[in-house]
Amino acid sequence: MSQPEDPTLAIMRSALGRVRGLGPARSGVKHWWGQRVTALALVPLGLWFVYSVLSMEGEGRLRMAHWVAAPVDTVLLLALLLAAFHHMQLGLQVVIEDYVHGEGARTLAQLAMRALTVLLALTAIVSVLKLAFTF
Repeated sequence: MSQPEDPTLAIMRSALGRVRGLGPARSGVKHWWGQRVTALALVPLGLWFVYSVLSMEGEGRLRMAHWVAAPVDTVLLLALLLAAFHHMQLGLQVVIEDYVHGEGARTLAQLAMRALTVLLALTAIVSVLKLAFTF
């Protein structure tokens, strides 16, 4: 006869986790890597952005528009925006998961946060592209 399953293991694992044999330890690996990769990308992009903006101190809007219109600067600025907004979304997701109690409220907060993040990211990207293509 087979021995019954240990009740503590049954409590700690979901049915799908028992079938896959993954358990709770491997559930957030993709999210964890996403946060680390975006943080790593933001370091050089952020330093480049700060250096670029400080080097244009005292210049007018026209100089800034020409800077944004340069192809390399446009691409780097868009990469900065995408990495920043994705990193923000991943971080806010963790905060909501940790501090919003109740399944309905958590789901609503997650949906609202994601919608707002996408709208803000699209607004920033459209602004950069509009400025880049004016010259």
